[in-house]
Amino acid sequence: MPVTPFPAPRTLATTPGGAPLDAPVRAHPDPGLPVQGYRLRSGPEGVTIGHRDALGLRYALHTLDQLRAGRDYTATGYDISDHPDFPVRGFLLDISRDRVPTRRTLARWTELLALARYTQLELYTEHTFAFRDHQEVWQDASPLTAEDLRWLDGRCAAAGIELVANQNTFGHMERFLRHPRHAHRAESPEGFERGGFHRPPSTLEPTDDNAAFATALVAEVAREVRSRRLNIGADEPFELGRGRSADRAARQGAGEVYFDFVTRLMEPWLAAGRTVQFWADVFAGHPELMDRVPPGAVPVVWQYDGPRLLAEVIDGDTPEARTWQRLGADLDNLREGFRSRAKLLSEAGVPFWVAPGASNWNSLLGRIDNAVDNMVDAAETGRENGAEGFLLTSWGDHGHWDPPSVTYGPVVFGGAVSWCLEANRDLDIAAVLDEHVLLDEARLTGGALTRLGRVHRDLEVPLLNASPIARALFPDPAVPLPAFPPPEALDRVAATLAACRDDLTAAAPAAADGETVRRELQHVISLAEFGLDVLRARAAAPVGADAEGTGEEPRLAGADAIGATAARHLLRRIEPLLAEQRACWLLRSRPGGLEDSIGELDRLRHQLLKAAHA
Repeated sequence: MPVTPFPAPRTLATTPGGAPLDAPVRAHPDPGLPVQGYRLRSGPEGVTIGHRDALGLRYALHTLDQLRAGRDYTATGYDISDHPDFPVRGFLLDISRDRVPTRRTLARWTELLALARYTQLELYTEHTFAFRDHQEVWQDASPLTAEDLRWLDGRCAAAGIELVANQNTFGHMERFLRHPRHAHRAESPEGFERGGFHRPPSTLEPTDDNAAFATALVAEVAREVRSRRLNIGADEPFELGRGRSADRAARQGAGEVYFDFVTRLMEPWLAAGRTVQFWADVFAGHPELMDRVPPGAVPVVWQYDGPRLLAEVIDGDTPEARTWQRLGADLDNLREGFRSRAKLLSEAGVPFWVAPGASNWNSLLGRIDNAVDNMVDAAETGRENGAEGFLLTSWGDHGHWDPPSVTYGPVVFGGAVSWCLEANRDLDIAAVLDEHVLLDEARLTGGALTRLGRVHRDLEVPLLNASPIARALFPDPAVPLPAFPPPEALDRVAATLAACRDDLTAAAPAAADGETVRRELQHVISLAEFGLDVLRARAAAPVGADAEGTGEEPRLAGADAIGATAARHLLRRIEPLLAEQRACWLLRSRPGGLEDSIGELDRLRHQLLKAAHA
């Protein structure tokens, strides 16, 4: 049977009669092809490759290698024409929510990104770079060093990937602001309220001094890589206009204050001929700013839930939707997915990117169906509106408890649909994982990964940005679980978890990290089973007083309402789970940040301790 390469090419035709394995390969530049495009033909006369540029030649040779691996290569002639939908296809890995990868793990990510034809890698940093003058901020984090970045930059360049500096500069600065030396930089030094709960300061006050401070952080990271592109973040400045900049925001408008500061952050880089990415969550909410985007600045539109889930949660006016509305989410805009903001930027003539999510975070097991829906929405909308780039994001909220392998499926799918959506929208993710990523001759690991990534749906509690199991293990009072899964749903998911464990036992992943993948997935299944039992115990707990007349949603019983016997049983299971979590973490990640991540389970542990001694 003729081979279909990964990613599936735009056009592929076959004829009888293939090329000998040792046939000469004649390659020539073809300026008539699209950027990164190639034309590959093989037959009895040999192999010819026309390519637009160096990346086009790289991708053609990669395709040829896959064709040669097929048993029918010498009997089948191929004619393939291919080029990408998006000229820039990036992957962002969060390394600031405690999990900082080892060099071996970074090398593995580079291999996967090259396989899936990504052109860019961004490591999202807040405090996990060894800044020269800020040791107190990173000293317990096992940060990346300048030498690490130079090493990775070389690995990426050899694989046809551009390593791009990504350092946040406005919101998400709590790791700096918690230290006395930097507390004065905060917009709200005493913290702020969000969703009815107090939060520590996280946003810089938009001053010249803070712009210089943030620019110096970016400079330290950017000087270690060769890319002329960088990402300054500047997303989610929750306190902006509510603290020290309140008077100015009242006079000028919050959008004006925001963009004035962001422009100051971009100016030195743009003046030096750099391209500067920044998140568009605040900017795109202010149409009056559209004509002020300087040349070289690229707003990146992010959206992390797919249209089907958004419709289910928002159109049904669910408690989940009302929770996010209380947190300040614009549900009308959210319901549109990428479309409203992409259309706004396109009509204004502003170059922009789309950034879907891998749906790994707040999930343990992933949410693969949501990730696929989200990425297809991004690719469709991006193509329709002329987006120049596609940036798949993998975040690490609540301590990055999900293992790296949970993101493998979204990475291969994201690379494929940003290369050519129409040829890859029905990609068999499990087959690609087994054949190209994990090398599993038993063809079981890819299926286990994708089935695990769907169990959140089987629990019948649709959530935005999370799975019910993660909400059970890492309770956030601002985003409570709106309902308990029905008992039969819990039983179905338990059966799926058990079946996946059996498949992993029988699997044979021969990739260098194959045994690590198997071990970390078996462990995360145990964590998920623990989460199911927490949900069962909470559902069986006595119902507390409701919130009628308070204007708040009724709250489900918390873990502190679990019966004493059940709470003690659950507590006994925590330490063995944590021991294995530590062991699996150290197979992939540096030790700094591990205890902070483990601490994300403290809220649940304290609730169970309270219940056990009630």
